[in-house]
Amino acid sequence: MDGFWEWSKIIIFAVALFIVIRTFGVEAYKIPSGSMERTLLVGDFLLVNKALYGAEIPFTNVRLPAIRAPKRGDVIVFQYPLNPQQSYVKRLIGLPHDTVEMRNGELYLNGRMQNERYVIHSHPVGEPLEEEFRWQDQYLVRTAQASVGYHPSRNTWGPLIVPEKSYFMLGDNRDNSEDSRYWGFVADSLIKGKPLVVYYSYERDATHKVPWLTDIRWSRLGTRIR
Repeated sequence: MDGFWEWSKIIIFAVALFIVIRTFGVEAYKIPSGSMERTLLVGDFLLVNKALYGAEIPFTNVRLPAIRAPKRGDVIVFQYPLNPQQSYVKRLIGLPHDTVEMRNGELYLNGRMQNERYVIHSHPVGEPLEEEFRWQDQYLVRTAQASVGYHPSRNTWGPLIVPEKSYFMLGDNRDNSEDSRYWGFVADSLIKGKPLVVYYSYERDATHKVPWLTDIRWSRLGTRIR
């Protein structure tokens, strides 16, 4: 009986430790779409550092102190603004008060064109309707061009001013990413954490019956996310 009680205490402690680590430290996340290719691939499994930006205490709106604030260029996991039950992963492009703009697929930040070596342009699936960009009107900088009429598209929009306590997120695969261009800014309260490393990866499009065993991307295991 004493042995059973000792094992029970070990199991209870292990479960409690797992819950604490998952809640306040590190959580796993799976990449479901190609919106972050080449940086992240469908079938990548990530370890996400939740403590870096301040983990949220469950069932409250209280956050623990952050190690640091999000920076431009960080790859971030966050709650999808239109459905907080879903988690998205994108790259942080604009901080509060930044001016973001795109001209013919080139990103401009505070008036300067950015050299984004991580970006790819694949074959887009259809052209978004102009109505999807209508949310941008209230954040639009009224330039001479905008005064004539604002007709945004996937690769030409803005300039927009990022509001207080909000971030502008874009996918690295610019032609196939549902991101801030379409549904708006991400509130700081929705930030979950920063992916650290790919701990497992397999080819999701493989034709084998058990690709998670036979089609492992060995070269991606342990890859740091930048």
